[in-house]
Amino acid sequence: MALIRNIDESEMSPVAMDGAENVTMAMMVGRADGAPNFSLRQFRVSPGGWTPQHSHDYEHEVFVVAGRGTVLLEGEDRDVSGGDVIYVPADSLHQFRADKGDELRFLCLVPVSRNCGESTPGS
Repeated sequence: MALIRNIDESEMSPVAMDGAENVTMAMMVGRADGAPNFSLRQFRVSPGGWTPQHSHDYEHEVFVVAGRGTVLLEGEDRDVSGGDVIYVPADSLHQFRADKGDELRFLCLVPVSRNCGESTPGS
């Protein structure tokens, strides 16, 4: 089944992970939509907010839609802004911060079978 959904019209929900501050998320495409392989999520980090520092056993790809901020990746803080694409390798500690005075808005692609914040299978 095909799907068209606008990111500006998607309902955002607070991210409930420990260590998240002023972050909301919307599932743009996922298992409930019939996606067999990948989930696409939208995140909005309010100015001064951040995602938790975390890692997981799967890669993900990120597209920064708008704003400016900082990503912690491979032990380094790196500036990011609208239009940037970020590859986060599996098991890489990472965090997104809206620390440049703007809302940081990004899309994140992950395996449909996994969800950020859950434990590794078998652990």
